[in-house]
Amino acid sequence: MERGLPNFEHLSPFVAALGMEFDSIEPTRVVARIDLGPNQHTPWGVVHGGVYTTAVESACSIGASLAVRDRGEYAVGLANTTDFLRPHVEGELHVTATPIQQGRTQQLWVCEIARADGKLVARGQLRLQNVPLPDGAR
Repeated sequence: MERGLPNFEHLSPFVAALGMEFDSIEPTRVVARIDLGPNQHTPWGVVHGGVYTTAVESACSIGASLAVRDRGEYAVGLANTTDFLRPHVEGELHVTATPIQQGRTQQLWVCEIARADGKLVARGQLRLQNVPLPDGAR
């Protein structure tokens, strides 16, 4: 494994359980899909908001970490603000994360989660801190 390079072929069990499938992972853009249904529902039959906050955190963190990996760093979330715009019951959603600002010590990313028709279901913003990789990961 290259120094500081996360293994995107084998995501954590937590992200894998979410069912996100990544189409593109770059330092300035992450594109993924997530197919949601009854397994992610609240007791009221709509997708749980925690699914969206997890998708925002995952997509933004992966892109932000990729942006600083050559410096021996990764990015950790400091603040996640996710707005739920309309309910979703089931089907594929498109996740797109892009940076608003990428600085030396912090980054700010935005993530949109939309239906196939382009209507937003959720929109999130993640502020991240760039920190050194743990010794075992270098």
